[in-house]
Amino acid sequence: MTAAYDIVQVASLGQVFDDRLAAHYRVLQTWHSPQGMMAYPEALQGVRVAVTSVRYGFTRAMFDALPALKAVCSWGVGHDTLDLQAAAQRHVEVSTTPDVLDDCVADLAWALLLSAARRTAVGDRYVKAGQWRELGQFPLATKVSGKRLGVLGLGRIGEAIARRASGFEMEVRYHNRTPRAQAPYGYEASLVDLAVWADFLVVACVGGPSTRHLVNASVIRALGPQGILVNIARGSVVDQAALIAALREGELGGAGLDVLEQEPASATEFAALDQVSLMPHVGSATRETRAAMADLVWDNVVAFMQSGRLLTPVMREQTP
Repeated sequence: MTAAYDIVQVASLGQVFDDRLAAHYRVLQTWHSPQGMMAYPEALQGVRVAVTSVRYGFTRAMFDALPALKAVCSWGVGHDTLDLQAAAQRHVEVSTTPDVLDDCVADLAWALLLSAARRTAVGDRYVKAGQWRELGQFPLATKVSGKRLGVLGLGRIGEAIARRASGFEMEVRYHNRTPRAQAPYGYEASLVDLAVWADFLVVACVGGPSTRHLVNASVIRALGPQGILVNIARGSVVDQAALIAALREGELGGAGLDVLEQEPASATEFAALDQVSLMPHVGSATRETRAAMADLVWDNVVAFMQSGRLLTPVMREQTP
């Protein structure tokens, strides 16, 4: 018997993508139901491909519900919400959307770095609230050019962040599990040593259990009272309680955060910390990049349906 559906789509990727997929394949769109996939147990039996997003993820239970599954195509570069162990056990290939979002995420990292250092968010509120009554009263900020930039995770996004440092005449060093061959930057085997050396530390590594609280109290204290931490990776990488304590006690100079440990969040604990600039996890959120991400999911689906191979498969071993 022919399967009723080729693809299960568990998360909407926007109307344009959703309509395009449905026009070319037999697609079961399960996000319309509060129970998701579990509302359609019979229809799932012959599905070969699943489409999801990094925010929605793909769990072991979802793999269990799809006995014929061969590929998962995910929208987003992260894979901490995708159960790669379950995928490997079932010989299911998984793709994400790397490369196309590197520039926008790197741009936002620098926007947050500059905002935290030069207090641009504070200055914006200061002027709009009518507090600018005379020149020279706004607090002094921190110089960026010529400083030292540390990058935690010299992957595609980390490299894009590091390249931008040349425009600010900054020296760059990085920390990974192992050195990157041919990397033009200095390598620090110890994250604490990198933090001691750096004026700015940008977190660009993968999320998940292997990197949870990798940036802990020791790393934060090593960065120091003039140092600034920027996180555009995953909130789980930074011990948020230790970060807030260090900011309140003057043990850290500032922070620029696109991600938090719990998302979405009210983040009221940051409200009184003018040395912190926040964004609501929008590193890739430009019209151009979001369209490119959806296109790459589409290309992965088409490639697998035609050849049984994905264009951008997730490697089994990832290096933070």
